Amino acid sequence: MAFGWIDEQAELRRRAGLVRTLRPRPADSPLLDLASNDYLGLTHHPEIAEGAAEAARTWGGGSTGSRLVTGTTELHTELERELAAFCGFEAALVFSSGYAANLAAVTALAPHGSLIVSDAGNHASLIDGCRLARGTTQVVGHADPEAVRKALQTHEDSAATAVVVSDTVFSVDGDAAPLAELAAACRERGAGLLVDDAHGLGVLGDGGRGAPYAAGLAGAADVVATATLSKSLGSQGGAVLGPARVIDHLVNAARTFIFDTGLAPAAAGAALAALRLLRREPERAARARAVAAELHARLTAAGHEAVRPDAAVVSVRAPSPEGAVQWAADCRTAGLAVGCFRPPSVPDGISRLRLTARADLSEAQIERAVRVIGETRP
Repeated sequence: MAFGWIDEQAELRRRAGLVRTLRPRPADSPLLDLASNDYLGLTHHPEIAEGAAEAARTWGGGSTGSRLVTGTTELHTELERELAAFCGFEAALVFSSGYAANLAAVTALAPHGSLIVSDAGNHASLIDGCRLARGTTQVVGHADPEAVRKALQTHEDSAATAVVVSDTVFSVDGDAAPLAELAAACRERGAGLLVDDAHGLGVLGDGGRGAPYAAGLAGAADVVATATLSKSLGSQGGAVLGPARVIDHLVNAARTFIFDTGLAPAAAGAALAALRLLRREPERAARARAVAAELHARLTAAGHEAVRPDAAVVSVRAPSPEGAVQWAADCRTAGLAVGCFRPPSVPDGISRLRLTARADLSEAQIERAVRVIGETRP
């Protein structure tokens, strides 16, 4: 029977406690949200909503085509110019998603014969980019510059292109990559550094300018960053930032740019409004970090095993995949939405609750979240 194997796979997932389900949420959900990636609390901000609405009124509901045909509006180029300036890079290129941006950057910057050195904790979009690229990928230990250095040193063809790929802030535990050390290892061998700043933009760096900016790497000729517009900026879409010649190369070579419909104007308008608000209110970034630190301190004081956050993600260890699912469900019943990470989404096999700090959380909400997590602990 066609697709008969699907039933077998479904049963295996059920037995392992790994079934995933969709939960449509209402616009006015009563849950306290510590599950989304709305780090700065901007998704429902009136200025961001108006930025989306105004863009839709001006440009319509869709971009009408790929970026190279009709899908590039003046709004897209305005967003790219301001995003690059804010993050400290020479140029930027906007994509329909952060996933598409990562696929574009990895595949276009790792031609045949090149070496890709990829952190074991990288996001799925970077991993998929490595799989699709024509280079050879070597996976190294998590956040280990020495392992990166050894991988680059043992590359058979020292004249070939090499690129090191890493998240700046890892989405599972919220720990930060040692960017300065990675850059040093790259420069010893003339390799490029490609980093995904999805969880750093809006949270790290001066006023939320991102992890590469904080590490003094923004604008470097050998550093390229990707970002998403769907987390701190409260919108949707992605971007690649780097030297102008790299961005020009992506326009001509990146398949997820050339063959994909351009980002909807409403999303571009919302992201641009959020970027301008963040420039005006840079304290939001520091507040997000402070909330994460407060959550961690209170959770560990209550006896939970939590990873110290480097940005806005707080990870709390669960006893098992089944235990994590039940814990998250019990939190939801008690009015708290939290993330639940289980294998195969986590490379180390450890199940977790994943909490995201938001700049707009009050002290009472932080206290409530910690109390609910403690009361529902398996």
